[in-house]
Amino acid sequence: MRYVGRVPAPPLDRFIDDVYCLTGEPRHPRMNVPPMPSAHLFINLGGPARLWDSDPSVPPAVLTDGWFMGLWTRRFLVEYPPNVRLVGVHFKPWGLSPFIDMPATELRDRWVPVDAVWRRSVDRIRDQVGAFGTSTEILRALETELLSRLAGAPPHGLDLVRHAGGRLEASHGTLPVGALTGAAGVSGNHLATLFKSHVGVTPKRVARIYRFARLILSVDALRPVDWSELAQTAGYFDRAHFSREFKDFTGHTPTEYLALRRRFPAEKGFPPDSGPMPAD
Repeated sequence: MRYVGRVPAPPLDRFIDDVYCLTGEPRHPRMNVPPMPSAHLFINLGGPARLWDSDPSVPPAVLTDGWFMGLWTRRFLVEYPPNVRLVGVHFKPWGLSPFIDMPATELRDRWVPVDAVWRRSVDRIRDQVGAFGTSTEILRALETELLSRLAGAPPHGLDLVRHAGGRLEASHGTLPVGALTGAAGVSGNHLATLFKSHVGVTPKRVARIYRFARLILSVDALRPVDWSELAQTAGYFDRAHFSREFKDFTGHTPTEYLALRRRFPAEKGFPPDSGPMPAD
């Protein structure tokens, strides 16, 4: 499977980490995806994809056109079709807010069809790129659609959330939430309310996900791994808490995860993202 991605031009880069296109036959059809500090948009230009929530009470979904996913606080599983043609967006945790007319809490830990949020967007993108559009043409069409959806003025409170979220991102989730409220001159409750509206979760939960992302992305499966040192560097000072959170977020113990990484090394040409892992 081939990956082509880029950081979008301003002003989209304030809200989006990257836009990307996946094409071809997947090396691993089923991928287990832990929580990462991103909201998502997927436009499916190929066969249907299937999604499973780690919560067994949530029914699986078959998605043919496209779907939004807000920030996820637990893992999920995606199964690609035999021949992938998919374009996606990694939004910053607060990045969906100026593109959608709904509270972010309505997309937290959920997949929602694109046309339930953006009317006829999938059809427009398909009409522009046709059946044989290149990855560059597909990404250009997606960025055009994103620009057309970007609110002219930021929703109330988003600038404060962007600033506080940026500090959490820069500190990899280790900055105390109290430092955010003090710097912003607002109460903890007020900041939490704004984060729920624009991110879907509290600043404390965002910090947890950034901290975990730093840990998981620092794992080098080709070398011996000192989990205690990695955990402490990422901000985990309670080994039992680290072990519980790691198992909750990945479905594996650290030892099992490392064995899986060594069994299935990252694909050449893909970005250095050690989050998603083969499910089988």
